[in-house]
Amino acid sequence: MSRQPFNPFEQLLDRDRALAILQQAVAGADDGELFLERSIGETLVYDDRRLRNSGFTTAQGFGLRAVRDEVTGYAHSTEISEASLRRAAETARLAVGAGGGTAAAPSPMLNHGLYAEIDPSEGIPFARRIELLRQIDDYARGLDPRVVQVTASVATSLQEVFILRPEGGLVGDIRPMARLNVAVIVENNNRRESGHHGGGGRVSLEGLMQPAHWQRAVDEALRIALVNLRSVPAPAGVMDVVLGPGWPGILLHEAVGHGLEGDFNRKKASAFAGLMGQRVASPGVTVVDDGTIPDRRGSISVDDEGTPPARNVLIEDGILVGYMQDRQNARLMGVEPTGNGRRESFAHAPMPRMTNTYMPGGNADPAEILADLADGIYAVGFGGGQVDITNGKFVFSCTEAYRVKNGVVGDPIRGATLIGDGATALQQIRAIGNDMALDPGIGNCGKQGQWVPVGVGQPTLMIGGLTVGGSAA
Repeated sequence: MSRQPFNPFEQLLDRDRALAILQQAVAGADDGELFLERSIGETLVYDDRRLRNSGFTTAQGFGLRAVRDEVTGYAHSTEISEASLRRAAETARLAVGAGGGTAAAPSPMLNHGLYAEIDPSEGIPFARRIELLRQIDDYARGLDPRVVQVTASVATSLQEVFILRPEGGLVGDIRPMARLNVAVIVENNNRRESGHHGGGGRVSLEGLMQPAHWQRAVDEALRIALVNLRSVPAPAGVMDVVLGPGWPGILLHEAVGHGLEGDFNRKKASAFAGLMGQRVASPGVTVVDDGTIPDRRGSISVDDEGTPPARNVLIEDGILVGYMQDRQNARLMGVEPTGNGRRESFAHAPMPRMTNTYMPGGNADPAEILADLADGIYAVGFGGGQVDITNGKFVFSCTEAYRVKNGVVGDPIRGATLIGDGATALQQIRAIGNDMALDPGIGNCGKQGQWVPVGVGQPTLMIGGLTVGGSAA
């Protein structure tokens, strides 16, 4: 059964009256907007041969913002009505005061249409999704007798937003999301190890439910689990590290990407503050944030302030050339917004956030990069990590890594962590592969209590002199 499309200006509000209330709220301020949203999410988790969890969430509301200099007045409500909107406008004005602001330039109010305007779960019955998860469980157990537990999940969400700006511009975006994940635990000789794989994007769940897709996910999860089953304790010390392509770009996202967001640099809280136009990375290193890649998890047809996304080059051939900006920080820094104003929901004010952040490929053959590694590790999968986004210092745990000596990839290792800081790591990149890949669609980014979907990517890289924390000296 189809859901009725969300359009608050046809169903709940008169557009002209809502615009008049917004204009009154931002009178004398520098900027502001009215953000309206409806979101729906569904999750099914199948674990240990049974349906363990089934969840459905829905939310609806608006956020009204008035901005003056560095001060933001923000009010939100789950009730979308003219009366509630008037109360929110009065609250927002309390923070910014009256008069003295300079009206910001209008937003272009364009929508790039980077993904289909669909409900990703529409037409897929609940029973069919459960049957898919059961098939995944059966398939994984049938691949290897050492499989003792399988966890599979499917999740979909649909976020529908409208942004009304004080100059009268209105733009909307329908943002689908679908994801399938598989985790496998194997056991042999009383030793247990795990592996997981999955992904998705701004696509229909139907495509992820095809056997060609989910069987590959199961095969990969099992492969990683079996690799870990024969792993040996990781070494420890300072050594060269080769990072694989794709998901290892999460290290770039966390250790470098956050330091290139406009708010941290305006407040001089980033290791990259004040370095515009200077060399911050090895020659050949380019870092891009691109919200315009079709169907990707981190892509947005318009940001949450009404600004179109863009392919923003942040570091070019080792030189810092740009930051990611929302409207407020761009105005305060005297530059243009870059389409990176994002928020988790109507209950949150926007801030500069990444979309799809990656390092384009270089010219080196990945096999030759590994052959040049005299004594180090080859890390191709990452799990949890900790990062101080003000200085880029990081600690990341490897979920799949190998010992390398004299260019020969040896035993898989367990318990390896990579320790360093992003600014230094950028200067120690010694080789850039020609195999750039984006992650399979699993990234979530947290900042100041807000979570948004993101993408990461990179080619094979060699980084010199990282500290490896291991379980063996």
